[in-house]
Amino acid sequence: MPGQPLNTAPFHALVQRYLDHVQFEKRLAQRTLALYTLDLEKLSHNAEVAGVSLQQVQSSHIRRWVAQMHAGGRSGRGIALILSGWRGFYTWLGREGLIACNPVLDVRAPKAAKPLPKALGVDEAVQLASFQGEGTSAWLEARDAAMVELLYGSGLRLGELTGLDVQASDGARGWVDLQAAEAHVLGKGSKRRIVPVGAKAVQALQAWLAVRDQSPSIARRALTPISAAPVVRPDQMALFVGQRGTRLSAQSVWQRLKLRSLHAGLAMPVHPHMLRHSFASHVLQSSSDLRGVQELLGHANISTTQIYTRLDFGHLAKAYDAAHPRAHLKSGGSK
Repeated sequence: MPGQPLNTAPFHALVQRYLDHVQFEKRLAQRTLALYTLDLEKLSHNAEVAGVSLQQVQSSHIRRWVAQMHAGGRSGRGIALILSGWRGFYTWLGREGLIACNPVLDVRAPKAAKPLPKALGVDEAVQLASFQGEGTSAWLEARDAAMVELLYGSGLRLGELTGLDVQASDGARGWVDLQAAEAHVLGKGSKRRIVPVGAKAVQALQAWLAVRDQSPSIARRALTPISAAPVVRPDQMALFVGQRGTRLSAQSVWQRLKLRSLHAGLAMPVHPHMLRHSFASHVLQSSSDLRGVQELLGHANISTTQIYTRLDFGHLAKAYDAAHPRAHLKSGGSK
């Protein structure tokens, strides 16, 4: 029958009226209605256990139930969705003149812990940067090696990498000055910054520029054969180009880096931002200069950079275990 809850559990009359309202007047989708039903079943059960009616529920009750859900392992996002359903119900009760205030109004779900950025270990990053591909063209190998060196060696964002030109010009978003070993990039918020380019990256870029204007000798999965003539037009300023001579897209960088990391024998596919995270983590491990890392990454707020101190904790814990005299007991115990 229309208007009945989606299961056979008995419902408080007010809950049923509200579900009829959202189903027929607000025309919510069946999936949304099903979720509202489950949320309000939980609310009704909690109120019954607490010995109060739905109209007597206070903010203190809601906070206690939130704490119970959180302790039970429900995620902050899941709790927020449940609170949204309860908040809508009590907003409707208020409009009907059935309650004086909404007990869910000022209650918020626990903040979900921010996931740590994925970063490679030092050995893994060096393994990827040192990898020399076989079975591919020298052209592709030189380009991909240079991209990896810049992403890991200078901590560039993907958009900063693809926006680089071969030289400075009035309209250039970014460029690399090999003589000065610097990359000039346009970051978030149209903010320009200069980052150092390491010796290995300079060598890789020089090798790439030596073949950039040549035609790839092997074009994997090309739809049409590529001629022996140069494919890069003289007016093409992009530093990194594809096999058809146009500026390399972000998607292509993702695909090439994923393929290269698998060929290099890494356990997981690597994406461009993972190399930026690795750059930040490894520089922080070596220098402990949080402000310096902030400048290199182009973060407007140092709180964004501080997340890498959490990544660095594993490194510090290992150093403590190896070096601190009180980190562990000697064999035979203490006296």
